[in-house]
Amino acid sequence: MQIVSRQPSDHAPARMAPLSVLPVFLGLRGKRAVVVGGSDAAAWKAELLAAAGAIVHVHAPADTLSGEFRRILSGGVPPGALVHIDASWQAGGFTAAAVVVADAASEAEAEAIRGAARAAGVPVNVIDQPAFCDFMFGSIVNRSPVVVGISTEGAAPILGQAIRRRIETLLPHALQAWAGLAQRLRGRLNERLEPGAGRRAFWEGFVDRAFGAPPTATDEAALNRDIERIGSAGIPRTGRVTLVGAGPGDAELLTLKAVRALQSADVILFDDLVSDGVLELARREAKRILVGKRGGRPSCRQDDINELMLKLARAGKHVVRLKSGDPMIFGRAGEEIALLDAQDIPVEVVPGITAGIALAATMGISLTHRAHARSVRFVTGHSSTGGLPDDLDWQAMADPSTTTIFYMAGRTIGELVARLIAHGMPGGTAAAIASEVSRPNQRLWHCTLGSLAATMAEVKGTGPVIIGVGAAFGARRSAGLHQPDGLVQRQA
Repeated sequence: MQIVSRQPSDHAPARMAPLSVLPVFLGLRGKRAVVVGGSDAAAWKAELLAAAGAIVHVHAPADTLSGEFRRILSGGVPPGALVHIDASWQAGGFTAAAVVVADAASEAEAEAIRGAARAAGVPVNVIDQPAFCDFMFGSIVNRSPVVVGISTEGAAPILGQAIRRRIETLLPHALQAWAGLAQRLRGRLNERLEPGAGRRAFWEGFVDRAFGAPPTATDEAALNRDIERIGSAGIPRTGRVTLVGAGPGDAELLTLKAVRALQSADVILFDDLVSDGVLELARREAKRILVGKRGGRPSCRQDDINELMLKLARAGKHVVRLKSGDPMIFGRAGEEIALLDAQDIPVEVVPGITAGIALAATMGISLTHRAHARSVRFVTGHSSTGGLPDDLDWQAMADPSTTTIFYMAGRTIGELVARLIAHGMPGGTAAAIASEVSRPNQRLWHCTLGSLAATMAEVKGTGPVIIGVGAAFGARRSAGLHQPDGLVQRQA
């Protein structure tokens, strides 16, 4: 048998997928903005510009002002933020403005306003007429100085609002106070610490606090002590490694701690099966290195991965070893942890959802349903020699009260079935197969132990496959409940 190995590769997916628009946050404090029109829509944009610190010149005859516009002009915004010009707009009024926002009465007027603004070199937004806009307004989550903007490029404003509501629930209002504290600390931090690992270490500690209760004087004093401690002690020469479970593929199944690790990484060593959606959540500046390991394919040697982890950590990097599923389930994490411990390199483990649990969740099946199973086993169907492991407890796995999840068993499925049946498991025992579980192209099959090998032959493609055997897999089907899309049922 020829063994082919490949080296770690920098050929990773693009760090940024194509953008329909570029999100840019524009500083308007003290700058002049022009609003054309006196409608409610124009009033809202004027109020928004004033909230951003702009001095807003409103061009609209007094008799065209809506009740809402009259309200904000009479005291709805800070004094001096709005200047009403009782006249229709003139092209000369756009000169030296930061932005122009207009509620045009017709397409002809919209085109004229856009032409005048562009002649003056000023970006323009014509309300509800995207063809005449240089920029768009999006939905806003306001935790100033933290501001989150959401754009659907005008295609689905209601969707943008729904996304805003979801984000609102994730960002505590205390974040505003923490961001203000960050502004107060930044000057001293920059004086005391040089750019690089020291500053990163401080901000990572800061972020750990920022999603809790509002900051107190005690918190501020502690953070100032952190600045002094890091500045006095210097930066440790050794970095750290975090083993992160990427889950079965769906990025929404990541834990918050996993996302935080990806956002703080200097280098990410990721497996073949890690999805692009998961990588998209990583820090943009992080270097990404593919160290894929796939059965039956050219793969990186574990020794090469270990050597690379050590080299990067010794250089002071935060290395995230991103593994599909859970790093502690058939992920060789034990070997990597032992190596890092022996070299005195700090290592942390962030668990992920393993494929067997994703299979159960997707099919709506309890692996330990009390009417069908008293135990669950996760078993590898593939040894280092390519066949079934020699030391599996087949008698225990054939127990009808056990649910067994087989990983990496696609090429050994025939012998696996024969062994289970030989040890007394009935051929009619319920079974299931999932290909690409939790991913957009997932496929699911219900079958029996006796038809498992034949069903496996129907599984096409090169994606990961997980197999479940046990009475628990028959419970939901026999109850006649709704089955997931893409489910194929096969009888023995």
